[in-house]
Amino acid sequence: MPKPSRLRTAGLTAVAVLLSSLAAACGDDAGDEDLSAQKLSWKDCPAPSQAEGGGTAPSPLPDGDPWQCATLRVPLDWDEPQGDTIGLALIRAKASGEASRRIGSLVFNFGGPGGSGVTTLHAFGQDYAALRTRYDLVSFDPRGVGRSAPVRCENDPQLDAYFQQDMTPDDATERSEFLDSTKEFNEACEDNSKGMLPHVRTTDAAHDMDLMRQVLGDDKLYYFGISYGTELGGVYAHLFPRTVGRAVFDAVVDPTQTPEQGSLGQARGFQRALDNFAENCTSQTEECPVGATPQDVKNRIARLLEDLDVRPIPGVFPRELTQSAAISGIAQSLYSQEFWKYLTEGLEQAYDGDGKILMLLSDSMNGRGENREYSNITAANVSINCADDRPRYDSNYVQRKLPEFRAASALFGDYLAWGLTSCTDWAVRGAADHPDVSAPGSAPILVVGNTGDPATPYEGAKKMVDALGPGVGVELTYKGQGHGAYDSGNKCVQGAVDGYLLEGKVPAAGTVCS
Repeated sequence: MPKPSRLRTAGLTAVAVLLSSLAAACGDDAGDEDLSAQKLSWKDCPAPSQAEGGGTAPSPLPDGDPWQCATLRVPLDWDEPQGDTIGLALIRAKASGEASRRIGSLVFNFGGPGGSGVTTLHAFGQDYAALRTRYDLVSFDPRGVGRSAPVRCENDPQLDAYFQQDMTPDDATERSEFLDSTKEFNEACEDNSKGMLPHVRTTDAAHDMDLMRQVLGDDKLYYFGISYGTELGGVYAHLFPRTVGRAVFDAVVDPTQTPEQGSLGQARGFQRALDNFAENCTSQTEECPVGATPQDVKNRIARLLEDLDVRPIPGVFPRELTQSAAISGIAQSLYSQEFWKYLTEGLEQAYDGDGKILMLLSDSMNGRGENREYSNITAANVSINCADDRPRYDSNYVQRKLPEFRAASALFGDYLAWGLTSCTDWAVRGAADHPDVSAPGSAPILVVGNTGDPATPYEGAKKMVDALGPGVGVELTYKGQGHGAYDSGNKCVQGAVDGYLLEGKVPAAGTVCS
């Protein structure tokens, strides 16, 4: 999520942060070398870099097999493939089944943009144990992320101040302070990452994945994309339809929307998730500790946020829980129904004047670790989004749109509307209003939508199917809660996905799991 205009992007990466050098710098010259002929040197994985979120080196898999890491060299500029190169950090778990039944490598992107695939895959690898029986599980830090020539913007103290600021300005003074802060952040990105900013578009990452496919030795790309990973997968399918193998898109980004439309859809999605939380809490046999009725729950949250706008409360020392931090903490807790208990505890605590739990949830969303240092997910998130998205929104435009956003969500509307200014005065021109994912000639792609998804609302799955084109997208619906479907543990969803990826059995279009 890191920036308010991109709450949709966190996916599993923020969860990995909560649970908590291989990259080459720009400058190597490929010359006449054929990068598709390079050999990967797989070795034991090091501890994650701070840009990846920090932590310890991956422990062996439950069967004792090690996680292995390598570096893939790719062109810095795909328009000049014989020029400078950068290194992409890769991780894999080799297939656990019989060699004769191995299909190839299954490449994961867990979202963001800006999430480290290296840290997320080893954090959640056991969730994909069934797929490992016939695939090497592979993920990577996309360009600009983690150990893959990471973009850098503000330092840790500056980010602490950034996330403490008021991101829902109420008057001219607060608007000026907010816009100045955004400008300072963007200027820091240009100062510290100028050489990378033009080269972190999703189209660049898609070209990287095709080179990765070749170097991994696969004729086709076998792919599992989650959240923003569905957008990356769609762009790949558009550019390389004939090399799409079996692919699954889960927690689907609507590829037809502008940033404004996407943020408005998110406002509705997060509000719907909050409504579901309130209904669930008050329908339990035991008394809901944060409200007597669903509306009472939401009213009390609204009053808390109004109070925090004036009087923050103690959070994670020495920082205080501000209104903006509370909103991002609440949003983080809505990514998974398993987090609803933390939201309940956090609200109870905040009503008593202690903001620690909500602030920890906010820190998770923003990539802040227990060591008080940040990963580069915020810098990468903004850099990739601003390189991809052509529209630029100013303060006057946002103020005109506030009523529409507030109608979509009283709680999240202002926050998401003001987040539209993230790319104002960005150093690099955005590529397009929205990505092109049309993929005539592609193999079938299984598109999984979750009716209760707050970050990538369910309606986006149908839009992705239509945009991929006739005979490509196959929609599967999960009637559930949280961001994504496969990781919910639902046997129907997992059976359909596993059946396709492992055996090539395409589910009937319109299949519904509940």
